[in-house]
Order: sequence, then C-alpha cells, then structure tokens
Amino acid sequence: MSVDSVTMETGVLNVSGVPNVSGVPNVSGATELSGAGAEGSWSLVTALVSFGVFLCGLAGNSLVMLVLLLYARGKTVTDTYILNLAAADQLYILCLAFVTAQNLLSYWPFGELMCRLVMMTDVLSQFGSTFCLTVMSVDRYLAVVHPLRSQRWRRPRVAKLTNALVWTLAALAVLPVGVFSSAHNAQRSCNVIWPEPKATWDAVFILYTATLGFLLPLLIIIICYLLIVIKVKSARVKAGLASRRRSERSVTRMVVVIVVVFVLCWLPFFVVNIVNLVVVLPAENSSVYFFIVTLTYVNSCANPLLYGFLSKSFRQSFRKVLCRQRPPGGAERPSRRPKRQASAGLLVRSPPDFNGHAQNVQVRSRPL
Repeated sequence: MSVDSVTMETGVLNVSGVPNVSGVPNVSGATELSGAGAEGSWSLVTALVSFGVFLCGLAGNSLVMLVLLLYARGKTVTDTYILNLAAADQLYILCLAFVTAQNLLSYWPFGELMCRLVMMTDVLSQFGSTFCLTVMSVDRYLAVVHPLRSQRWRRPRVAKLTNALVWTLAALAVLPVGVFSSAHNAQRSCNVIWPEPKATWDAVFILYTATLGFLLPLLIIIICYLLIVIKVKSARVKAGLASRRRSERSVTRMVVVIVVVFVLCWLPFFVVNIVNLVVVLPAENSSVYFFIVTLTYVNSCANPLLYGFLSKSFRQSFRKVLCRQRPPGGAERPSRRPKRQASAGLLVRSPPDFNGHAQNVQVRSRPL
C-alpha cells in the first residue's frame, strides 16, 4: 500500500485504504506494517467508531430539525440559520455511512452515479456549513453593532433567501468534485481522479478548498467578532435595553462557542493537508490520521449538544419532542399568549413588556 493513499473527497482525508488524490498517508494503512490480522482489527475499530459517530450525528441533527420545524417554524432569523446548519450537518453525517462501507469492503459497491453524488454531497455540506456559520457571524455583528439599522435585513424571509444563496454558492464551489469523481479505477474505489498533471491539480484543489472553505470564512468570522467586542466594550447599556442586551449576549455566546468548536474540529484536517503538500507525511501514523478525519464528522455531532447545553429553550423543546408533547397549534393548544411573544424563537424569549421589535434583534444571532 503506497504512502499516497488517502482520498480527499471534500478536501477531507479519507479513512479508506485506497489510493487517493491528496497524497496524505492512508488512514487505515497499518496494513503492510502489521499484517492481515492487524488490518482486520483496525478496520473493525474504525468501523465501530464511525458507526457510533454516525448514529450520534443522525439522531442529534434529526432532533434539532424536528424541534425547529415543530416549535419554531422559521419565525426568527436565528432559528432559520440553525435549521440550515443542522441540515448541512445531517448531509455530512449521512456521507459517513458510505465512507465506512467502502472502508470495510475495501472497494466502492454503490456504482458510479452514487460515487459522484456522495462525493459532491460530502463537499457541498462542508462548504454549506462553513458558509452558514459565516452568515450567522455576520448576522450577530448586525444584531449587536447595528440593531436598529439592520432590522430590515434581519427578517426570516431574508434569512431564507440568504440560505438559498449559501447553497447555490456551495454548489458552484464543488462542481469540480462532481466532474472528476469516479469509481472506475484499478482499486474500484470512489475517488477524485484528476487529469494530468495530477500533482498540480491536487495541490490547487487542496489550497482552493482550504482558502474558500475555511480560511476566508474564518477571517470574516474573526473580523465580525472583533467588531462585536469593540462595540460591547464601548457601549453604555441603557436601562430600557438591558433585557434585550442580555438576550443578544446569550445568543452571541452560543454562536461563538459553535464557531470555536468548528475551528477546533476542522483546523487539524486542513493543516495536515497543506503540510502534506510540502512534506510527505509518514504512513505509520494511521491512528492519528483517522482521528483527524473523524474529528470533522464529530463536529456535526457536537452542534445539537451545544444547543442543548447553551440554550434553555432548546432543552425544553428537546424534552417536549422526546416526551411526545404536542407542539403549539395542535389539539392541545396551551393558553393563549400575546402575538408578540408567540413569534419569539427558540433561542431567545422576548421580555413581556417589550414591543415585539425586540424579538427581531434577539433572534437573528446564529453565526458561524
């Protein structure tokens, strides 16, 4: 098994033991070093870990989407962005099932069409989640720094149009993957097969995905939060705005945590791929490479847990779904509330003495 045997499906190291485009050492490549017995044991371990991550991510993101559809219904900007991010995470997690199957079987059993579809979905969801986090960070900036002037832009309708634009840009960004993905090769694996000169195409693609799918969005996110910090430190909190400011800080804190977790999970992957362009990494560290790849999928499992830990409203909604309580609007309608409060999102609750416009500021705060 060659040292150049790791795939870059979405710009991510593939855990399979098949030759690949990125030149990163094979994640499951303990094969030649330890013999068939060690290879079988290692494949089983990676499969079990991947299956656990898959189940956790599938259940968590399904629960988040169910909660938002039943209890939020796109009434706030923040809820709309969170739903979009959960959908991107779910797509990425679903691709893990196909990657795991290829790792176990040592070949791609699903055909050429599914190869292209899975590869494109994998990269599409990666770009989609990154762009969505960037949009959420910009939204947080608008909500905190320009709460009044940004009201016309921070509406659920605009958020839905923004989500559509995010997926359109992500789809355009990953077109090369759909064009050059193929399962027709000697290893019968699903890989990106670049034309000649392959090394040049591979290097350009790695730099392209790292820049457009990570570094540039990260720069925008950092600038947004630096401006937020400057604004918060310089602003004087008026008595009438104290409740709204607390709500904004709560949502902003949650978004910051989500962004930080995203960076921690994806940074090692991009660093390893970029370093490997300069120095060929050793193939012996298969467990390290597997951990780096798995960490990117773990990020898609982490967000539902973060919502639960950081948002009391989300925790309450999770309990309602798990306990099969009827959502508002069902047969067992709870006591009536004023219209202004009924439209508040899951992440923030409008103070009872507020004039409905406060909720606009509270709910548009889910960045990354």
